[in-house]
Amino acid sequence: MAFWLADRRDGQASDWIQRFDPRFWTVNFPRPMMASVVSTAPDALRIDACFLREADLGGLIWQSEDGLDHPLLAYRTDRNYAHTVLRFRWRSAGIVPLDAVNGPTLTMEGRDAAGAPRTWYVRLWNYAEGEPEDAVIALPFSDLMGGFALPADADPVWPQDIDRLFLSFVPAGYDGASAAALPAEAEAWIEMTGIACDGERAMLEIGDVMVPPHGLGIATGFDDQGVQTPARVLRNVRQLGYRGSIVHYVGMSHYYRLAADGGTYLAGDAADPLNTPTRAWHRAFFAQAAALGFSPVISLSYEVLDQNCPEAWKQRDHAGNPALTGWDPPSSLLSPANAGAMAWLQAVAAAFAGLMVDAGAPVRFQVGEPWWWTFADGRICLYDAAAVAALGGDPPEIADMRAALSSAQRALLDDAGTILAQSTADLVGAVRAAAAPGPVEAMVLVFSPTLLDASMPELRRANLPMGWASPAFDRLQVEDYDWLTGGADGLRRSAYAQIDARLGYPPDQQDYLAGFVPQAGDRQQWRAIDAGIDEAIRRVPHEIIVWALQQVVRDGFVRLPPQSNPAEANDPMQAFDDIAYPLALGRDATIVPEFSTSVAVTASGFERRNSLWSNARLRFDVGPGVRSEAELGVLIAFFRARRGPARGFLLRDPSDHSSNMMTGEPGAIDQVLGTGDGLRADFALIKHYGEGEALQVRRITRPVAVSVIVSVDGVSLESGWTLNPGGIITFDDAPVDGALVRAGFLFDVPVRFAEDRLEIAGAAFAAGDAPSVPIIEIREAA
Repeated sequence: MAFWLADRRDGQASDWIQRFDPRFWTVNFPRPMMASVVSTAPDALRIDACFLREADLGGLIWQSEDGLDHPLLAYRTDRNYAHTVLRFRWRSAGIVPLDAVNGPTLTMEGRDAAGAPRTWYVRLWNYAEGEPEDAVIALPFSDLMGGFALPADADPVWPQDIDRLFLSFVPAGYDGASAAALPAEAEAWIEMTGIACDGERAMLEIGDVMVPPHGLGIATGFDDQGVQTPARVLRNVRQLGYRGSIVHYVGMSHYYRLAADGGTYLAGDAADPLNTPTRAWHRAFFAQAAALGFSPVISLSYEVLDQNCPEAWKQRDHAGNPALTGWDPPSSLLSPANAGAMAWLQAVAAAFAGLMVDAGAPVRFQVGEPWWWTFADGRICLYDAAAVAALGGDPPEIADMRAALSSAQRALLDDAGTILAQSTADLVGAVRAAAAPGPVEAMVLVFSPTLLDASMPELRRANLPMGWASPAFDRLQVEDYDWLTGGADGLRRSAYAQIDARLGYPPDQQDYLAGFVPQAGDRQQWRAIDAGIDEAIRRVPHEIIVWALQQVVRDGFVRLPPQSNPAEANDPMQAFDDIAYPLALGRDATIVPEFSTSVAVTASGFERRNSLWSNARLRFDVGPGVRSEAELGVLIAFFRARRGPARGFLLRDPSDHSSNMMTGEPGAIDQVLGTGDGLRADFALIKHYGEGEALQVRRITRPVAVSVIVSVDGVSLESGWTLNPGGIITFDDAPVDGALVRAGFLFDVPVRFAEDRLEIAGAAFAAGDAPSVPIIEIREAA
């Protein structure tokens, strides 16, 4: 299906919002502090915060440039606040009040009249009427003064070039130079109501594209998107065409309540595991998602930010090294054998389930990628104290999962898998208890590139345990993005079969998670991801979910809806009939390869030429091949059946239809398709024209199946490969690194009639004049 990577809005639908719309504020804060913002009305928002250190400082932020919404949905950048007034009512508790030193301050970052970078600090109390914790504030940007005491400290603000507004809040007892912990966690809240913007620049244009539903769900993540309002996140989800499930990963670094422990701040409060900002945000998120018709899924992993994870809870390798991921800062993996860690995780799951019940949303729960961590060098983390005790007290060492393992080591992995499966069952059980008497839909997410790593064939014993076999979960969810974006198609397809055989979930009880693109510089990977979505549709899973929204909006990914005709919705080539043109082309038929080139001629007669197409497109006139009234009748019937240019068909180019030169007998080494890398299993049929810098590569999408011959390193293969639609050769096993893949074939050209009408004069035809029947090639692949 077609997709689009949008960089900006260019003529698409737009609307207007009031500047300072509550949905579009964000919060920021340093670890281990936590804060969240929720829009509570069209003109109101609420911030919840918890402070752990004397130096904690949070901020409510308005950005002049929208860097968080999808390019088709973002509000227009406007850095000019001149002659604009912001008004609101302020209420707060638990923070330094408006009238005190270090009270709420509006930091304005931008440039002065000369264009030099400047920052102004506007004390809100100077513009407030009322009490220090309940006041009405008006900020006339053209008359704002920075400084603590006015007029003595007045620092006039230049409002015409502002990047960001940062409204700070700090705890009672704040000391910005202190590294000390507060005596206990301190909670606070701020409400801004009656938010109104007046003046010359009070409104902002905003993208209002509504992509038609395309049948996909979406994944979101609290660690990345919890600084936004739930309404803003859900606006992007809905207007980009996503429907059904929202798989919401609660994260590994922000949701849990922390307590000071010496110089660290640790999770572990099973009695009240979620901090208040997290509860407030998710209460709103689940309720708003349900009201919009979405079905949210809680996704909870065994992963916790390492600096917040109790040492005893961490998985460890045989040398005692903790299971640290490659994130920066790293996260650690909880041991499925540690009773304290699992009790806490169960309390977390139950708390989120309770929030879903309170919001009136069906309780759906995903255990996200539970596994025994294994380092790239083969060290598996089965040796924390709790795991050692659960595995018999003296389990054999597995120094390298890539090496051949003994029967005792394989048995150890089986036992570890049993522990993992029991821990996930207990986790689901905690959710069911919290949701009772209501139902729970339970899922497990598996990452096939790790669990089925061919270099570690025994790893599945521990990390894809038979205890997960159907019906342990209501649904199995699978993701394979490392293989997908790396081109390891053979491994991906083999993994589907292996997982099906091992766990036994039919396709309608499986979901496919498509994505993701960790780095903005790799946005071209969406091409492979979109193709993976199309492939998954053909497997007919229960649901396909794009992972994740934060990458979708960052890269401008737009999944376009299927065609309006349901019969054509899954056809990669719109309205194409896989049948040949019924008449032979006569010698007088015209064949014209064409390019598209723009030529600009300067005043002095010199030219600048720009080739717009990398490959030629063919045009034909097949009219001269019609030699009798009977053939004329066949042509007319064929034209009507195709509805003129509406439906494509096949045409054999008499001058060029073979991989061997132009019309020769195909051979197994005619055309080089590519070089193996040990991962890639798909090779497109291509034909080369010319050589060197003038080389043209043509994709062959309509080969004659019985004519295709494939070879690897010059050896013709009778089996071990399949010809798939679109002229794709798929090997059962990816060719080894450096192997040269070649093929020979005959092929047809996908074409359509060029015009909606077919003009044939009976008298002229009877007199021997050939009709004109123009046909044009259809471009099917780059």
